[in-house]
Order: sequence, then structure tokens, then C-alpha cells
Amino acid sequence: MSLLTPDLGLLFWMLLSFLIVFGALAKFGFPIITGMVDKRRQHISEALRAADEARARLDGVEEEARKMMEEATKRSSEIMATAVSDSQRIVTAAHERAEAESAARVEAARRQIEIEKEKALGQMRSEVAMLSVDIAEKVMRTHLDSEAGERELIARLLDEAQNNTNAPAKEGER
Repeated sequence: MSLLTPDLGLLFWMLLSFLIVFGALAKFGFPIITGMVDKRRQHISEALRAADEARARLDGVEEEARKMMEEATKRSSEIMATAVSDSQRIVTAAHERAEAESAARVEAARRQIEIEKEKALGQMRSEVAMLSVDIAEKVMRTHLDSEAGERELIARLLDEAQNNTNAPAKEGER
């Protein structure tokens, strides 16, 4: 027998053993293998579907995060604007309050100065009146020592009184 040309009996037994092995594999092996391939394919398709869902959820989360960031930025801008306007309002109110208080103090000082001035003028008038009375008393004593001095003083005072009553009439005519 030659190695290159097989014998007809050998071919038959090889074909028969091949068909038995093939039949056993077709009956038991191939269903298991195809089942495993189907399971693997199903697992891969489920993983792809889950990855797509995860990607979609991630896109949604990213969109939501972007919206939240925009909202937070907008809100922080609003808060900053509110804080700036509040600070300006507070500063303006404090400034106005300080001006009002300053004006009130100035007015109170003016009133106090006016009161002190009136008091000083009143005191000065009373002192001038007292001095006038003292001077008049001394003058009267010197003029009234003699009868001629008394008559002269009475005549002069009557002339002055008469001139004073005529003087307002003259001023009224003007």
C-alpha cells in the first residue's frame, strides 16, 4: 500500500468515522456552539443597546449640567446685580442720612447762635439802659442843683418832646 493512493476499504472506514463524528457533533456539539454564539451575540447586542442608552443618558446629563451651569451663571449675575444695587442704595441712603443730620446740626447751631446773640444783645441793652440811667441820674443831679438849671432842663426837654412829635409827621410826608 502506498501512502499516496489509499485503499478503497480505508476510504470507506474513514468516511464512516467522519460521518459518525460529524453526526455526533451535529447532534451535540453544533447546537451548543451555535447557542453560545447566539448568547454571545445577544450579550453583545444588549451591551451595545445599554451603551447607547448610557450615551443617551450621558448626553441628557451633559445637557442638564450645561443648563444648570447657565442657570447658575445667570443666577449669580442676578445676585451680583442685586448686591451692587443694594450696596448703592445703602450708600446713597447713608449719604442722604448724613447730609440730613449735618443740615440738622448746622440748623441747630444757627439757632443756638441766634439765641446766644439775642441773649447777648438783651444783656447789652440792659447794661446800656443801666448806664444811661446812671448817667442821666448824674447829669440830673448836676443840673438840678440850682433852680435855673431845673428850668433850663425842663424847657429843653419840652422843646425836644415837641420836636419829636413833629418829626414823625415830617417823615410821613416824605
